Amino acid sequence: MSGNNGSAPKLNRVVVSVKQVPDTTQVKVDPVTGTLVREGVPFIINPFDIHAVEEALRLKDKYGCKVTALTMGPPNSVATLRKCLALGVDDAVLISDRAFGGADTLATSFVLSEAIRRIEREFGRVDLIVCGKQTIDGDTAQVGPGMAVRLRYSLLTLVDQIFEVDTAERTIKVRRKLEGRKEVVLAKLPALMTLVREINEPRYPAVPRRLEAESLPIAVWDNKFLGLPIEQLGLKGSPTNVKKIFAPTRAVGEIVGDGENDPAGAVQTLIRKLVEKDLISFSN
Repeated sequence: MSGNNGSAPKLNRVVVSVKQVPDTTQVKVDPVTGTLVREGVPFIINPFDIHAVEEALRLKDKYGCKVTALTMGPPNSVATLRKCLALGVDDAVLISDRAFGGADTLATSFVLSEAIRRIEREFGRVDLIVCGKQTIDGDTAQVGPGMAVRLRYSLLTLVDQIFEVDTAERTIKVRRKLEGRKEVVLAKLPALMTLVREINEPRYPAVPRRLEAESLPIAVWDNKFLGLPIEQLGLKGSPTNVKKIFAPTRAVGEIVGDGENDPAGAVQTLIRKLVEKDLISFSN
């Protein structure tokens, strides 16, 4: 039995974890200091997280659960949460404190998992956490799994389809997109999923909801509210040290033939060069 029929326990709450990230298409690296140049770079919702929000809302549409958007970041991250509210999430929580600054994936997953525990105390049982596969600024894909381990939730990574949530048996059935194959998995709730982009096509916010989202309350929790040990936060709680950031050098390309005025000749020249480099071969 699945869904909310009969006396089966309902899917109560889904938390979608999102992050505000710099638009990496416009990020530059200072060649002298080796640090990111953030001035003038616009911030966006992590693209993978947009699909996580959409999937959380689809679960809400199907199972009638509440959806909470959660992010950790500076005060201006409320803009990202308001976009989530405009899409249809029920409430939003911003984890923000200078003590959290400079956190690596270990410290970040610690704070977010403790925030999930606090959400349970404030709002009720959390059945699912939904995250994007990774963030475009770090690309580690470690925070989601780190949260699952700390919370002792079932971990489902690289999910590209959710088949069903059985609220009576407290299970979820999903498909994972692996290299060269796909895997169907049945797991116990509560669970944490990281999603790939192929899972859905995100919706657009309706104008009335977008306007309403500008005035909806957003809970802001600092460490005074959470009461976490300072030695596990921010730089103090981060064993990872970034020594240097640099832009990879691009090899100088080779122009082969004149594709505009002599396309056939350019193709023949390209084939000859590929054969010479043993990149392609022909058999009789």
